[in-house]
Amino acid sequence: LSSMTGIPVSGISRNETEKLLKMEEYLHKYVVAQDDAIKAVSAAIRRSRAGIASPRRPLGSFIFLGPTGVGKTYLAKQLAQYLFGSEDALIRVDMSDYMEKHTTSRLVGSPPGYVGYGEGGWLTEKVRRKPYCVILFDEIEKAHPDVFNLLLQMLEEGEIQDSLGHRVSFRNAIIIMTSNAGTREFASDSMVGFRREEESQSRSTIKSAALNELKRSFRPEFLNRIDEIVVFDLLRPEEIEAIFDLMISELSGRLKEKGITLSLSKKAKEYFIEKGFDPKFGARPMRRLIQKELEDEIALKLINGELKPGFKVVFSEPCRGKAFSHLRCCCRQPVSRK
Repeated sequence: LSSMTGIPVSGISRNETEKLLKMEEYLHKYVVAQDDAIKAVSAAIRRSRAGIASPRRPLGSFIFLGPTGVGKTYLAKQLAQYLFGSEDALIRVDMSDYMEKHTTSRLVGSPPGYVGYGEGGWLTEKVRRKPYCVILFDEIEKAHPDVFNLLLQMLEEGEIQDSLGHRVSFRNAIIIMTSNAGTREFASDSMVGFRREEESQSRSTIKSAALNELKRSFRPEFLNRIDEIVVFDLLRPEEIEAIFDLMISELSGRLKEKGITLSLSKKAKEYFIEKGFDPKFGARPMRRLIQKELEDEIALKLINGELKPGFKVVFSEPCRGKAFSHLRCCCRQPVSRK
């Protein structure tokens, strides 16, 4: 039933009240250093589910502002996982693919007489099949003005009509738009070297400038239909360690499914935290570094048969610009059973 309707099993069997009340607690486990963003999103969704917000509109609508690599997309993924039971409930729309007028029809379907008529729209078909979802419109400022007309209807009425005349409801969806408006304000100041009071003032100034830039970039009638405009913070160096731990935990979980354990030395961890931090690009360099110097090495040893179930992977010393002088694969001691 869940796979046919798109309604998450957890939404049927689990106490929704408890889930709504514990939303921040869950999101804080996975999204680092974005307390204000988590609080704003959680509050808006609770307003909707409590019946205070208009029942004709989507469950929540947000614009996420902030530099790259600070968790905007990751928060959307975790919302999909927590509220709808799977990251597959996230529908990502790259708005750089919708810069021309004719591309708008991809979302709702081609009109009569055009190629593709009768197939329905890419977005409307996905939402018809899975109405409980998070829709992420990435880099919304790149979209053609006709796309904004669709979004206005979606945000105000909670539904749009596809090319076949079907009314497609978005009232069970969460709409998230990311924007680069004001990004240069973030890039101008990395926050490194500020005292706590100065840092707080500087962050407030940057957020205000970013919001002003957003208001110059979008029409008032569009912004007025958004539940919350959420400004994401830059990451501090000390917060990168928590992000690294999360990334390694995910990798360890995938290896555990193969019967393999992962161990990193203290110096190896320090190497990744130092090399993986860039104030301008957030956690993105960390992800690439882990892929290049951890995951690629592990993949080679899995494929050539050197790494098998029951083995332990040990990464040790940084050496000569590479992450490690050696990667050891050793057989774990069997656990004694009494």
